Amino acid sequence: MGLCLGSIVDVLGGELHGDPHLEIDGLAPLESASARHLSFLSNPKYQGQLAASKAACVIVNPQMRATAVSRGACVVTDQPYLYFARVTQLWKRSLVRPLRPQIHPSAVIDAAAFVHPTAQIGALCVIERGARIGAGTELRSRVTVSEDCVVGDRCLLHPGVVIGADGFGFAPDAGAWEKIEQLGAVRIGNDVEIGANTCIDRGALQDTVIGNGVKLDNLIQIGHNVRVGDHTAMAGCVGVAGSAVIGTHCTLGGGAIVLGHLALADEVNISAASVVTRSIRKPGHYTGVFPLDDNATWEKNAATLKQLHSLRERIRALELQLKLLEKQ
Repeated sequence: MGLCLGSIVDVLGGELHGDPHLEIDGLAPLESASARHLSFLSNPKYQGQLAASKAACVIVNPQMRATAVSRGACVVTDQPYLYFARVTQLWKRSLVRPLRPQIHPSAVIDAAAFVHPTAQIGALCVIERGARIGAGTELRSRVTVSEDCVVGDRCLLHPGVVIGADGFGFAPDAGAWEKIEQLGAVRIGNDVEIGANTCIDRGALQDTVIGNGVKLDNLIQIGHNVRVGDHTAMAGCVGVAGSAVIGTHCTLGGGAIVLGHLALADEVNISAASVVTRSIRKPGHYTGVFPLDDNATWEKNAATLKQLHSLRERIRALELQLKLLEKQ
């Protein structure tokens, strides 16, 4: 069963142009939407798809109002992408799903753990001694929350997440390795979402800390004693090495790496596949990716890059000689 346009606008606001009784059966991108779908346009570079779209209604910003109205029904709002996100939430709430137990019978929960009565624990989850799961939090299947780790309120942990495995700490001993016991835990704030198979290691002495509103994609590794500030978001396969400190409202693109013991200021954006090798003290967008090219050209450029240090020293020597000549 769908939703009518009027009911969507009644809940979410926006300026509706079109029949409020028009029934919407689904949500879809502009290019694939049918005559019963609701879609959105947030990036102006895709406005060419608007006229050709078969969507029943399109969410647009005020600048696109005239174009959208000439095509058909639309909802005008200042932030179309945010509005569409809220439509997806409304849509999910409208779906009728069978009731399921708050705690799946296959879950293993230590008697010394605390699970809030409103939390949902999925199949094959493990919650160990001293762990705490907050109100309204959902653990999907096969999530592990290790001893003494804390997950705040209204969090969502997707399948396979591991919270509180040992951090990677070993001391060299005559060619072998001596384990450093990881005596801290992991503390996760409220309204955090963690993607499938992401791992957050427990601290060595102090806790690893994930702030409120943090969003982590799939297959992310957070090392021991890392601190991630509120509302930071990381795309898939990011790696953050031990004791790094990430500020608030940062974004890290897919595959980015932050080396250990570094600090990123608030509102730092790291491009995908970049390697952060130094602390970043000022907000901004940073990129550290060697450009893709055909292999022969790439090898030539890489060989040139290796010579930069010697070229710099030669330039310095020439500058010094020039200064000496100018003084004569």
